[in-house]
Amino acid sequence: MKSISTEAIINASMEKVWNILSDFHSYPEWNPFITKISGELRTGAKLDVTLEIEGTKPQSFKPEIISLTPGEKFCWRGKLFIKGLFDGTHFFILDKMEDGKVHLTHGENFHGILTGPILRKIEKSTINGFERMNLALKEKAEI
Repeated sequence: MKSISTEAIINASMEKVWNILSDFHSYPEWNPFITKISGELRTGAKLDVTLEIEGTKPQSFKPEIISLTPGEKFCWRGKLFIKGLFDGTHFFILDKMEDGKVHLTHGENFHGILTGPILRKIEKSTINGFERMNLALKEKAEI
């Protein structure tokens, strides 16, 4: 398994950050990384997601939400073609800090026989995409 994890501190309430993160319809307006997402925010739901990773053409896939704690976290699992080649569990976790700010952890755990070769090509640009999204979420929440 290989993991990528990014973090951000957001000076806004958990509720405000969650409302932005869970409003899939508005992603095209503010999100430079996940430029399209549709589907229900519920465990077991299939999403339709389009990512824009720097240096590649937009990539669409249909992950399944595997974990959801409303107001705190959600995770989806996607795969490349068939399970076991290059699978990813993407996660967003919000933690309330003592000073009222929100600690965002945004990342992905990768599995599968093609993980090494694929990540060698896209790891840096994927991290950059996560960080760009984190910054855009922070900016939108802190308005």
